[in-house]
Amino acid sequence: MIRHRLQRVLHVVWIAGLLLAVGSFLQTRPAMAAKEVMIIEMEGPINPGTATYVERGLKKAAEAGAVLVVLRIDTPGGLVTSMRTMVKAILNSPVPVVVYVGPRGAHAASAGVMVTVAGHVAAMAPGTNIGAASPVSAGGKDIQKTMAAKVTNDMAAYARGIAEDKGRNGEWVEKAIRESVSITADEAVEINVVDFVARDIDELLQMIDGREVSLAAGKVTLETEGLSKVYFRPGFRDKVLKTISDPNIAYILMLIGLAGLYFEFSNPGAMIPGVLGAISLILAFYSFQTLPVNYAGLLLIALAVVFFILETQVPSYGVLSLGGLVSLTLGSLMLFDEVGVSLRVMLPTLLLVGGFFFVVASLAFRSFRAKPRGGEDGLVGEVGVVEERIDPEGFVFVHGEYWKARAGERLEPGDRVQVEGVKGLLLQVKKNTDNE
Repeated sequence: MIRHRLQRVLHVVWIAGLLLAVGSFLQTRPAMAAKEVMIIEMEGPINPGTATYVERGLKKAAEAGAVLVVLRIDTPGGLVTSMRTMVKAILNSPVPVVVYVGPRGAHAASAGVMVTVAGHVAAMAPGTNIGAASPVSAGGKDIQKTMAAKVTNDMAAYARGIAEDKGRNGEWVEKAIRESVSITADEAVEINVVDFVARDIDELLQMIDGREVSLAAGKVTLETEGLSKVYFRPGFRDKVLKTISDPNIAYILMLIGLAGLYFEFSNPGAMIPGVLGAISLILAFYSFQTLPVNYAGLLLIALAVVFFILETQVPSYGVLSLGGLVSLTLGSLMLFDEVGVSLRVMLPTLLLVGGFFFVVASLAFRSFRAKPRGGEDGLVGEVGVVEERIDPEGFVFVHGEYWKARAGERLEPGDRVQVEGVKGLLLQVKKNTDNE
């Protein structure tokens, strides 16, 4: 009996394994037989978000068994670290990658030059251009002379090596970095910077059919006739990461977060500023993971917040607020190593956030130093009116209430009195001689 049951269990396990194997075969079979070309579209600045998107696209293409990837780009350039991430992914891709600068009117500038020449095949649409690859900061300013020489030499050697490895004009690529030159699509083909000029992706696939390219695993011949096109679309995570990976956006999110939390701590129970501040700060820290953050700059900004908080507790007569504003400015300038926040973003943000901190700190300080308006302490100094003769005790109306009062002299109804002290429920008063 036991043996019979054991045989039945083994049969069930065997059938389940067979079904899983068939299912796996059916799942992978269409991807292999479809002969797909995966198209990845990248537009806008090169940043950690776009680099992650392209990396995921190349990995997906390899997993799906695509025979070719077309990376269509239109970019003004971007971060060097993100560009290197993309180039490394392209050079080590097991699937051939065609980098196509398109559509008409597009360009591959700055870091986009290195991405283009790194492709196993490089092509451009008519009416496009490539070049202007001199290193600049994120704000568009020239880098300081000594640092510029180091960055330029490093970038020139890196780009020339990639171009020559792909059999392209490394001399021009180096010139694009050192002299910031730019050329049209036809000129790029003529001097061997790219391989083809194609009106669209369909024409491009026809032109590269039968072309031999070198992958990390060896040489392969491209067979692009009859390929079906599949587009790799950015997901919600890609869109969010692309947006907040901009150092300007990350900087603004951080300051909004600090301002919101500061307002919440200064005014407990406000809720909305605290919630918005916490969300903004978390998004800022998430983007900091992908950006070259200088922690000295981050600490200076945190120190500025401490100064603003202390301003509400210590009568520094504005010295701490001034120190906080200076610390906030220096921290903003030092916040990112490789890139910098644009001055057009930084200055208005500093004025708004610095002004916000200053105003809230001033209001909190005034509130902290203001005379109490409730309880026993709030009664001292208040002026009231005698309601019942005081001799030596009687009743007065003060602070909107009737109180039993004692005075050192006889006071008649209608006389104005001032509270000198409070003992339990008995007020000590004196006649008010002021005009009030």
